[in-house]
Amino acid sequence: MLIVGNGNVITRHTDGGFIPGGAVAFDESGIQKVGETHAVRAVFPQAAFIDACGGVIMPAFINTHEHIYSAMARGMTLDGYNPQGFLDILDGLWWNIDRHLTNDLTYLSALETYAECIKNGVTTIFDHHASFGEIKDSLFAIGQAAQEMGVRSCLCYEVSDRDGAVKAKAAVLENEAWIRHAQKDSSDMVAGMMGMHAQFTISDETMALAAAHKPDGVGYHIHVAEGIEDLHDCLRKYGKRITDRLYDWNILGPKTLLGHCIYINSHEMDLIKATDTMVVHNPESNMGNACGCPPTMELVHRGILTGLGTDGYTHDMIESYKVANILHKHHLCDANAAWTEVPHMLFENNAKIAGRYFKRPLGVLKEGAAADIIVLDYIPPTGMNENNVNSHILFGMTGRNVVTTIANGKVLMQNRQFTGFDEAELMAKVREGARRLASRINGYAE
Repeated sequence: MLIVGNGNVITRHTDGGFIPGGAVAFDESGIQKVGETHAVRAVFPQAAFIDACGGVIMPAFINTHEHIYSAMARGMTLDGYNPQGFLDILDGLWWNIDRHLTNDLTYLSALETYAECIKNGVTTIFDHHASFGEIKDSLFAIGQAAQEMGVRSCLCYEVSDRDGAVKAKAAVLENEAWIRHAQKDSSDMVAGMMGMHAQFTISDETMALAAAHKPDGVGYHIHVAEGIEDLHDCLRKYGKRITDRLYDWNILGPKTLLGHCIYINSHEMDLIKATDTMVVHNPESNMGNACGCPPTMELVHRGILTGLGTDGYTHDMIESYKVANILHKHHLCDANAAWTEVPHMLFENNAKIAGRYFKRPLGVLKEGAAADIIVLDYIPPTGMNENNVNSHILFGMTGRNVVTTIANGKVLMQNRQFTGFDEAELMAKVREGARRLASRINGYAE
C-alpha cells in the first residue's frame, strides 16, 4: 500500500471534488481511499508515503489520439522536402518516415513516446500506428514497450492502400492479431481497435477486408476530413460525404473513434450523434498543418462524445488544453468560447472514451478507480478551490510541472526520476535509432 498526500487533491469526482491537504491511498488493485491526509494515513498507518509537498494531486491524463511512429521526426532534415499543402506533408514527411520504419525502430519510437508521456503525466493513450517498412508484429513491438514502461495503451494499425493491396491486407491482419491478443489479456492495460488511415486512401475492397477481419467488441480508429482533400475525394469517387461512406460500411458506432472531423456538416454531425460515435480533437496538429479549425464547440454542444488528443504533435495534454482554448476563441471571435467545453473534453470525455475500452474507471480519484495519479509541483499564488481548479491548470501549469507519475498503482516517475529504467541509456538508443532512420530515408549508408 502507498499513500500520496499533503497536497491539493483534484478528484474529478462529484463527491468531494477538491480536498486541500488531501491524500490518496492505493495499490495495484486500485484506489483504496481518498480524503484528508491525516485521515487516510490513520486508516493505513504502515503504508509508504509520497509527499506532494503542498502541490497538486490529480488523475493522470488520457490522450485519445497519439502517433508513436512520429517520435523520431523531431529535428529531422529530409532531402528535397518542400511541402506545398497537406497532402505534400503526408507523403513527403509522415508516409516517408513510416515507409522506413522497421520493428526495432518502432519499438524505440514507442519507448521515447512513453517516456515523454510519463514526464507529462499521461498514463493512457490511444495510438494510431503506421510503419509500412515493417507491418507484421509492429503493434506487438509497441505492446512490448507499453508493458515495459507501464503506460496503458489502446493500439491499432492504420490500414491504407497507399502502398498497395498486399500491404493493406498485412495491415488488416496486424490489427486482427493485436486485437485478439489484447482481448485475451487480463491486465486491463492493453486494448485494440481496427485502425484505418482515412477514407481517401482506402478502397471498397479494403473496407470489406477490414470488416471481415474485425473481431467483435471493437470499433475503428480513423482520420476523418482532416484535410479538405479527403472530402473532395469522397464526393468525387462515391458521390457522398465521408461519414455517409463510413456509415454505409458500418464503421460508425460507440466503439469507433473519428480523428479531426474538420470538414463535416450538420447532417454528418447528426449521423455521428445518432450512432454514438466518438470524435477526438487535435488542435495543434490542425493548426500546424494549416488544415483548418473543426466545429468542435458545436460537436460538444450537440452532446457528441468529443475528446482531446495531440496527434503526436506533443505529449503534453495541458499544452493541448491551452491551444484548444485560444484556437476556438480566435476562430469564433468569441471570448467566452471553450471555457467549459475544452476542460469537459479533456477531463470528462477522454475518461468516457477510455471507459469504452478499459474496465476500471480512469480519469478520476475515487475508491475502486485505477490508481493512475500524478503530482504537480504547483503551489497556487491565489486561492484554489473546486470552482477554479481548471483556471489554475490552464494558466498556471504545464505538463512539465508533473513530478510524480503513477499508473495502475505503480510509481513510474518520482521527483522527476524514472523508476524503471535509465533515461540516459534509453535516449542514447533512441538517438542512434533516429540517426539510422534518417539515413534510411535520405539514402545514406547506415
